[in-house]
Formats: sequence, structure tokens, C-alpha cells
Amino acid sequence: VQLQASGGGLVQAGGSLRLSCVASGFTFSSADMAWYRQAPGTQRELVAVISSSGTTSYAYSMKGRFTISRDNAKNTMYLQMNSLSPEDTAVYFCNTGRYYTNDYYQPGSYWGQGTLVTVSS
Repeated sequence: VQLQASGGGLVQAGGSLRLSCVASGFTFSSADMAWYRQAPGTQRELVAVISSSGTTSYAYSMKGRFTISRDNAKNTMYLQMNSLSPEDTAVYFCNTGRYYTNDYYQPGSYWGQGTLVTVSS
């Protein structure tokens, strides 16, 4: 399993970025996927989930600002991030795990290297 996240960078507050995660080594179209992030000195937190069927779920603070999507033909997952604030500064990771109908996501073991998003004020 390989998960290659990209698209991070430096952006001003209020700006936008789109992250990509290219997956390989498993059947992407059948996989539940998620974005996590980890800011310095904090625990990794769940950002958004997209199931194999396209059902999406977001952490409360990301609702209305972030959009998760996937392109099964390209084995790629995306995270469109709008209205960014300095609090969104973190390393963003993609993950493949299991999404349950009670809106619980169990992360899998593979994380990839992540992509750094820095939002300046």
C-alpha cells in the first residue's frame, strides 16, 4: 500500500488549496478513504472521510470550508480547502481504513509522508 499526498504549500489566510492523494497497492475504488492532519505538538486529527460509495463526513470545524472527493479512475482522492486560517496549518495525511454506518472511521495502518500546509496571517 502506498499513499502519496501532495499539494500543500504556503497560503495567506482566506486562501485556498487543493490536496491530492494518489493511492496504489490496493483496490482504490473499494476503499474507504480519509484525510487527517497533525499540527506541531498536537495529536493527529480526522479531517474528512469519503466512503467507497461516495458518502462523505467532515470534522465539525471543516464543514462548509473543506470538500473531500475522489476519482476512482485516477486512484486519487482530493481535499479542496477554502477560507483557510492559520489554525489549519498542519501536515495533512491520507489514509485508507474502514468507515462505519454510525459515522465512525477506523484508520488503517498506512499513512504516507503527508503534505505540509502553512497558512499565514
